[in-house]
Amino acid sequence: MYNDSVFLDTQKFSWAFLAHLGYNMWADPVRDKRGVPGMPQSLTAVCAEDHLRFDLDLWHETTKALAEAGCNMIVLDIGEGLQYESHPEIACKGAWSKDVLAEEIFNLKMLGIEAIPKLNFSACHDEWMGEVSRMVSTTPYYRFCEDVISEVCEVFGHPRLFHLGMDEETYGHQSRYNVVIIRQAEQWWHDFDFLCRTTMRCGARPWVWSDYIWHHEDEFLKKMSHDVLQSNWYYGNFASEEDAVYLRAFEALDRAGFEQMPAGSVWSCEDNLVRMVDFTRDKISPDRLSGYLQTVWRPMMANYASNQRRGVKMLGKAKEHYGEVSP
Repeated sequence: MYNDSVFLDTQKFSWAFLAHLGYNMWADPVRDKRGVPGMPQSLTAVCAEDHLRFDLDLWHETTKALAEAGCNMIVLDIGEGLQYESHPEIACKGAWSKDVLAEEIFNLKMLGIEAIPKLNFSACHDEWMGEVSRMVSTTPYYRFCEDVISEVCEVFGHPRLFHLGMDEETYGHQSRYNVVIIRQAEQWWHDFDFLCRTTMRCGARPWVWSDYIWHHEDEFLKKMSHDVLQSNWYYGNFASEEDAVYLRAFEALDRAGFEQMPAGSVWSCEDNLVRMVDFTRDKISPDRLSGYLQTVWRPMMANYASNQRRGVKMLGKAKEHYGEVSP
């Protein structure tokens, strides 16, 4: 798909943490009390809102704690949380200016933490796009994607990585949405290729969630470029036989020569990331393991402070455990 030699010089081993500036990802705006299947958090957290859900004091507490825990990368999902010059209409109330975001990126650098941008272009998680989320695979959509990727890269000082999301674009994940949009087959690959090329023109390496491989393994391994950093994600306890389809993807990606940053979470198993270190130790070749990514999947808000703190704590424990078990 691309020139596979471009991004093969692996950087430092990353202990990464996913945080969200914007949080309009999953569902349509609040409309009733049905919620979204499989998501136990409150409806407010799941569904889109018109205002920024981000507590600056908690953010500063969390980033300081992350630095102390050994985190050296934060992946910040921007979404509707930025006042874009190219598309000011998508910014929510209270969205950060570009100057404020640049200042926070600088503060992370002073803590020894690399800031990596994320915008989720999955049709399941693109409520942050506003009306454009209903225009997938059209000329206005492609122009929008080019604009926001370019602008975010500029604010981040042309980062070496850019997380494009691309997870859970299925009917099952959108079954209670007011509008369901699913790309598949050649259209999914066409749009994914477009996003990757756009990212690379900005000097960043594309990074995606790898769950498309779960049910399209042969197709995925044939068409996916090795230029793309892979994050297969798994949040369980590694004990259920039903999870085999998710877990075997780590080995399939490694056999095919992909560089990976496995993603764990405190979502359903608090010590998941520690268990992830043990599971992947003999599943992923050391020269193709670029680090680990911890996720919380809660807004950076005071009422979810305990979730953020657990995520930080378990990232630190996983890093410590990795040092103990690695040769």
